[in-house]
Amino acid sequence: MTKITAAITGIGAYVPDFILTNDELSKMVDTTDEWIMSRIGIKERHILKEEGEGTSFMGVKAVNELLEKTQTSVEEIDLLICATVTPDHVFPATANIIADKVGLKGAFHFDVNAGCSGFLYALATGARFVESGQYKKVIIVGADKMSSIVDYTDRSVSPIFGDGAGAVMLEPNTDGLGVIDMILESDGVGRHYLHQKAGGSVKPSTHETIDNREHFVFQEGKPVFKWAVSKMADVSVEMMKKHNLTADDIHYLVPHQANMRIISATAKRMGLAPEKVMINIEKYGNTTAGTLPLCIADYENELRKGDNLILSAFGAGFTWGAILLKWAYDPK
Repeated sequence: MTKITAAITGIGAYVPDFILTNDELSKMVDTTDEWIMSRIGIKERHILKEEGEGTSFMGVKAVNELLEKTQTSVEEIDLLICATVTPDHVFPATANIIADKVGLKGAFHFDVNAGCSGFLYALATGARFVESGQYKKVIIVGADKMSSIVDYTDRSVSPIFGDGAGAVMLEPNTDGLGVIDMILESDGVGRHYLHQKAGGSVKPSTHETIDNREHFVFQEGKPVFKWAVSKMADVSVEMMKKHNLTADDIHYLVPHQANMRIISATAKRMGLAPEKVMINIEKYGNTTAGTLPLCIADYENELRKGDNLILSAFGAGFTWGAILLKWAYDPK
């Protein structure tokens, strides 16, 4: 029996029009362009300013572009998974909202929350549905409106995050293209160092939690950085060793765009030259679940059928992982 793999057959992306530069940010919090660029590598980030719009707004934009580019009708879609940590509402799932706005009627849909590893986890999940033969067309969305949970008076967090969304189509392939392997890991100790203090069932919203600014991202930078540098590199190198791949065999590393130092450390451990690393952190910042698909969208025209990509991410939880992907199509 011919093995079925899940191949990416198209991609759509969206970032809001409004751009928050480092110079503008420095008027809101005690920071400078030089400080941010030297420590994080971010020059600007896109912010969703539309009144009353949330993560689903960006997800819909990305999905609609994906459907148009792949010339796919909504009736053909079997499943939509949305990776996000900034859902429109606690419930229903943002995937439900995106599906309704796009007009998906025959598909089922749900959210995945794995921090900045969310898109990686969702891609792995969607791939299994395709590999099983149960579904033919699966959409994976990575989208976050991080500006909704960022405290712009907190210098340790405010320069890092931006808003954006990306979406990919997964379809069956029998030519050995698509998702080849995945390594997904997590360690719950990370919950102490990176989380949102209030707004959940343990600490529901009150006047006190709002006054104490507990509905924003809380991060202890040093342990998060230490874990991220180690785990993203470890899992990427592990994937290479598992499949006897050298740096020459890898066309691109697709790393989570959290910090240039983390990206550079991962590439160095893998033995990859800078030109083999997808980087767009300077213009988007960390869009959490959106970083990987936004990277692929930016580099789509440079990819060729059969190219080996390693997608690698690290996020809250802690969560981390790597996916070995063989690209399935030439530029369209």
